[in-house]
Amino acid sequence: MRLLVIGGSYFYGRVFVMEAAKEHDITVLNRGTYSMEEFGVTQVKGERHDAEAFAACKNDYDAVIDFCAYEAGDVDFVVKHLPGGIGQYILISTVDVYERGSGVVKTEDCAMERRSFAGEAGAYIGGKVALEDELRQVCGERGVPYTVLRPAILYGPYNYAPRESAYIRMMIADHVLPRFIDAKGRFQFVYVKDAAQAVLRTIGNKNAYGQSYNLCQDGEVTYESFFGMLKKVAQPETVQALQEISITVDSAVAQQVPVPFPATEEETELCSNVKSKEGLGMTYTDFEEGMRRTYNAFSRVFS
Repeated sequence: MRLLVIGGSYFYGRVFVMEAAKEHDITVLNRGTYSMEEFGVTQVKGERHDAEAFAACKNDYDAVIDFCAYEAGDVDFVVKHLPGGIGQYILISTVDVYERGSGVVKTEDCAMERRSFAGEAGAYIGGKVALEDELRQVCGERGVPYTVLRPAILYGPYNYAPRESAYIRMMIADHVLPRFIDAKGRFQFVYVKDAAQAVLRTIGNKNAYGQSYNLCQDGEVTYESFFGMLKKVAQPETVQALQEISITVDSAVAQQVPVPFPATEEETELCSNVKSKEGLGMTYTDFEEGMRRTYNAFSRVFS
C-alpha cells in the first residue's frame, strides 16, 4: 500500500516506518531533522503547516498516518492541502483523552475530558481531544474513513523522551537509582513495536473504520515494580555496583530527579486493552522482555 506518514523520524513514528517500509511504499513528511531515506522511503521536508510540502505529495494514499498532530486545525490542514485522495486517516492520539478522576478502568466508549487544565500537560490533553473531534467531523464531511489509536506510556529503543532511558543512564553512568518511598501511582506502558504493529493492523482494515483503540500492555506498573524490573534486566555487575537512594517524590522533584510517571493514586488513570486484542488481534510484549530489549539498547549508548 501507499502510505503518507506525517512526522515519523522520532520515536513511535520512526519505529513504525522501520517496520512498515518492509512491505509498504512510504512517503514521510516532516522537518527532516533525521534522514529516513536509509529505510527506503521518500522523505519530503516541511513544517506541519507547510502547504507547499503537502502539495508535493501528489499521490493518492491508501492511508495517512499522523504522528504529530497536537493542536486543533492540524487534521483539517492535512485533508485540505493534500492534492490526492486519502483512503484512511489514522490519528495517533493518547489514553490521556479520557475524563479524569472517574476511578474506572477506561474503555474506548468512556467520556472524553472536556475540562481545561493549566500547563503543558493540559494543553496536550486539550489538543488531542479537540483533534479527535475534528477528525470525526472533517473526515465525516469528506467521506474519509478514519481510525484513532490511543497509546499508553510508550517505551522502548529510540525513546528520546527522558523516561526509562533517564533511569538506565543513572544506573550505568552514576551507579544510582532512586527509591520513591511515598509513590502510590499506578500506570501502564506499551512497547513501541507493539504500538507500531497496531498501526499496521489498522491500515486498510474496514472493521477499524470509525473506531478508537487503547494500546497498553497487560498489567499495571508502579515505581517499585518498574525499578525492580530495571534491576532484573540489568547486567549483574551494574546491579552489584548500584546504590539505591530512598527519597520522597517532592524531594526528587526539588532535586530534579526524573519523576516522569504518575506518582500519586490521584494521578492514576488506567485503561482496558480488550478492544485492541479482540478487534485488531493484538498481543502485547511481556514487560520483562520489552524492558530487557530497551535496557540492552540504551546500555550500549550509556556504557
